[in-house]
Amino acid sequence: MRKFLPIVMLLMAAPAHADLTHRLSSSVQLQVNSAATQATRIGSSYSVSGNGVDTTDGTTANTISAGTITSGVMSPGTISATQDSPGSAFSYAATYTQADAVPTSAPTVGAVGNFGTMTSNAAGVAGDLAGTISTAGAMSITAGGAGTSAIGQFSSELIIK
Repeated sequence: MRKFLPIVMLLMAAPAHADLTHRLSSSVQLQVNSAATQATRIGSSYSVSGNGVDTTDGTTANTISAGTITSGVMSPGTISATQDSPGSAFSYAATYTQADAVPTSAPTVGAVGNFGTMTSNAAGVAGDLAGTISTAGAMSITAGGAGTSAIGQFSSELIIK
């Protein structure tokens, strides 16, 4: 009887309960970029500072600027400084940054415009751009032309609770 006890216990044991989930997924992303141009226009700036000097634009004493603005670009004019007391200490500084001219038309992709900062990219070319994933998970990704990208992904998930 003792010999049959382990067999009887196995037959009476409760069945194992387990949840098993298996997921397979695959994806391919193919991208062809469009043409793009990004530009930043630099504006004019003009600064004069001094101590112990008088300024003139050539016609009026103590005048800082008789400048003009054409096509969005400032021309400050000619400024001269005269020392208040000859032989005394003085300081004088003038700075000028010329602006980018205001364009009359939109930029053409690939062409360099009249801007201080400009980035231009031509449109992508699909060419041979392709991607496939077989049911076995084997990937085949083929590069396209400039301005393209291809991404392939295969994932297998096994959950045992």
